[in-house]
Amino acid sequence: MACVTKLQVENYVFPPTVVKPPGSNNLLFLGGAGSRGLEIEGKFVKFTVIGVYLEESAIPFLAAKWKGKSSEELTHSVEFFRDIVTGPFEKFTRVTMILPLTGKQFSEKVEENCVAYWKAMGTYSDAESQSIEKFLNVFQSENFPPGASILFTQSPLGSLTISFSKDDSVPVTGNAVIENKLLAEAVLESIIGKHGVSPAAKFSLAKRVSELLEKSNAEAPVCEKPGSEESAIQ
Repeated sequence: MACVTKLQVENYVFPPTVVKPPGSNNLLFLGGAGSRGLEIEGKFVKFTVIGVYLEESAIPFLAAKWKGKSSEELTHSVEFFRDIVTGPFEKFTRVTMILPLTGKQFSEKVEENCVAYWKAMGTYSDAESQSIEKFLNVFQSENFPPGASILFTQSPLGSLTISFSKDDSVPVTGNAVIENKLLAEAVLESIIGKHGVSPAAKFSLAKRVSELLEKSNAEAPVCEKPGSEESAIQ
């Protein structure tokens, strides 16, 4: 059984597993984590850290096509990340603030990325336009100080559960659920897809998943070593 443990990105620690995040009854393991930032006046400024969790069934699903590929091959494969985004398993994404952001700032940037992706794929319809309006409304009056998190649970059937946390806890229920498969996928695509905002999270996912695929068998991929302080797969 391959093991994953926690990952620290900047001053924030992502635990190795999340049990029953909002909108789910499952155990999800930490696929990878990294920071997100922008170049501002010649200096790279980090705004958030992002952790991506996957349902255990992701490993046998991905192994069918990607087992034996190096982490470098996976890092540069658009199709690999598309298989994560669209695969028939749950995903849970935690976006934790390094710098303060308003809900309006965050949601409008996500809207921009999602709409650009849909238009590029030729899938931007009235349903997606309505779903992104609902998305914007969920964030309209929210503010996220450093240490606060935005949580997304993506079901394989297409619902997107949105939750907020002011600390490192995971709430029991979500703040909103939007039933639109393309929106649920586009939010994660905006993070780890072809033009994803966190190359560091993509690299981490590719490296850790590559090693998990090599060790994959009929057993579940998740276990935590007692007392372990570092990630077994970084």
